[in-house]
Amino acid sequence: MNVDLTIEGRISRTPRVQQLEAMFDVPASEKLKLSWKGSIPLSDRSWNVGLIVGPSGCGKSQLLSHLFGQPTDFAWSAASVIDDFDRSQSIEKIAAVCQAVGFNTIPAWMRPFSVLSGGEKFRVELARRLLECADPILVDEFTSVVDRQVAQIGAHAVQKYARRNSRQFIAASCHYDIIDWLQPDWTLEPATMTFSWRSLQRRPDIHCTIGRVPYSAWRLFAPYHYLTAELNHSARCYALWVGDRIAAFAGVLYRPHPRAADIYGISRLVTLPDWQGLGLAFVIADELGRAFAGIGKRLHTYPAHPALVRGFDRSPRWVMHKRPGVFSPRVGPTSTAGGMGGRPCAVFEYRVEENNVMHEEEASRFLGIGK
Repeated sequence: MNVDLTIEGRISRTPRVQQLEAMFDVPASEKLKLSWKGSIPLSDRSWNVGLIVGPSGCGKSQLLSHLFGQPTDFAWSAASVIDDFDRSQSIEKIAAVCQAVGFNTIPAWMRPFSVLSGGEKFRVELARRLLECADPILVDEFTSVVDRQVAQIGAHAVQKYARRNSRQFIAASCHYDIIDWLQPDWTLEPATMTFSWRSLQRRPDIHCTIGRVPYSAWRLFAPYHYLTAELNHSARCYALWVGDRIAAFAGVLYRPHPRAADIYGISRLVTLPDWQGLGLAFVIADELGRAFAGIGKRLHTYPAHPALVRGFDRSPRWVMHKRPGVFSPRVGPTSTAGGMGGRPCAVFEYRVEENNVMHEEEASRFLGIGK
């Protein structure tokens, strides 16, 4: 694919333009001319993710539209964002793509686009593009209006979806900090007309710490839980931090059982919206599983959220005892035992193996529970 693009515009020499010419010693000219020439060998190999990157004014938008067409503009007018999606799409597909890009807070799905946060708007727009647009999926000004942390996590989520589903995604952005997270197969820099293929690498490491927190920490996370904002006051509460920023929460309760006295259960598992899409909920759940195993206790979790069910089901550290949507015959026609409220949740148990158990003393300090 060869590029030979020239954009010309006639300059209107108004009194103010003439003042600028004199003030900054700008040479007089009747036309403004911008040109880009180069080769973009996209047919040389298969790819999923491309990035046009450079400073403002270098021609990113012009090249994006010249080479691939205009990005789709979406209307957002429904009372809930899920109703803005094309009516031909099933709720299952909408839910799956929203979860894939980290737009996981189900109450936010029911709100109009206008009241969402900047990060939520960014993610749900990505979800719509991935679901409704044909290849290549185009995004101009990618991540330009969101916090850099949200930008990086969103870039990671969208590239993962594109590769997993064999889609082609192209972004134009002035931010170089997303490159390690977007992992583009190719980059084009219009300022110098430099094209390069890139080899995939691991995304940057995320350094987390997990610790006990007071019950009051639940107030920060309660609005984002997908089922309810209630949490039993006897719950032991734990949080995960990325650097110095709190990101995820788990509330754990002792679970009475007619034949066992060693079962604890994760009652609430929540990740704040800006951190969704990195799997932090599974990081905190795995660490709690290691710790409870270290003091000789069993840890269960009871997810109903499809993304959590899929994640625990794929994990080698958790074993499924009951599938979602199936009531346990041991407790009769409902799942009210253990405070499940009649919901047919899945049931998983942490798999205890020699290499994934915390030392007893360390586990006791971490959990604050004696053996």
